[in-house]
Amino acid sequence: MASKQAVHMKHGQGETSYARNSSFQRAEQNRMKPLIEEVITDLCSSTSTLLHGKIVIADLGCSSGPNALALVSTAINAIHNHCLQLQQPPPEICVLLNDLPDTDFNTVVKSLVTLRQSKNPVVVTGVAPGSFYERLFTSNSLHVVCASNSLQWLSKAPEDLTRNRIPAFNIDEHARREMLPMVREAYEQQFRKDFKLFLELRAKELVSGGRMVISLVGTRSDVIASEFSLFPGILAQILSVMVAEGVIDKAKFDSFYVPLHGPSIEEVREIIKEEGSFSIKEMRVHDPTAEMNIALSSPSKFVNNLIALFEPIIVQHFGEVMDEFVRAAELHWSLDVDGSLRQERARTSRAMLVVSLAKA
Repeated sequence: MASKQAVHMKHGQGETSYARNSSFQRAEQNRMKPLIEEVITDLCSSTSTLLHGKIVIADLGCSSGPNALALVSTAINAIHNHCLQLQQPPPEICVLLNDLPDTDFNTVVKSLVTLRQSKNPVVVTGVAPGSFYERLFTSNSLHVVCASNSLQWLSKAPEDLTRNRIPAFNIDEHARREMLPMVREAYEQQFRKDFKLFLELRAKELVSGGRMVISLVGTRSDVIASEFSLFPGILAQILSVMVAEGVIDKAKFDSFYVPLHGPSIEEVREIIKEEGSFSIKEMRVHDPTAEMNIALSSPSKFVNNLIALFEPIIVQHFGEVMDEFVRAAELHWSLDVDGSLRQERARTSRAMLVVSLAKA
């Protein structure tokens, strides 16, 4: 099972790094910008929120590479433009970036130095390594929290599966379909537990009236669940081929759980209302198929994206098998002569969920 430490994107600036294979995530961040700008306008117009002339912005799950500063840069620019328009001095700004300790913070810190040297009125920057399923900041200290493409990652694999040794993706198709409802329920329950905890923690850290804008990979509400909406289907198919070839052990495969769940917008709304700390200002759902198709439009892009996202947890669980994984992934692509691979991705019907919240 992948631990918290393993759930990070691939480091560095190489061809298969997350920094070089995150165009899909960048497109989704662009869709968040209008909501972040609206939040900043609301906050900058509230003298009570900015009573002491400062604003603290945190990005949770920032990862590394060019996307790490995208959301906080949007917020900073919005503050600068708002104050310029009203001809008033900008507040002092504190920018805090968070991700798991194994994240490539070397590149993140260098980016923060560049940000501090920019013309925008940034006063303080910092990093806060740790899981966002734990307390990260002092009480009533944050004004804005952003989280992009990260909350679909769970704190751990569902305990009902790991405890009872139920595979997330059974190689036998009949057994897989038979166990699908149980597997789906286990992932849903783990997401509910984690997301509720995330909301409780952020409510403690945000000031009264503080705002949060989050996006995550979800599932369209009108789609009948399949195994591909739970376990990353293509990854499972590639690994199952490696099992058949004897590259990895079947028992190892059966105990491999990707801590990833794509909820529906109804799931997200229900948990927010049940937890009770936030009011929903706006919820948006859009189809990411176009961006996904671009990101996976060639064999090299297909393989590099899989490596950037999943190499750390694959290596931790199976050992040094990436050469064989690359070969199996390239073969998987080459066999998609009729486009069924892309059709299967479309049939899983992913959705991007974007939510703007205010602390109640």
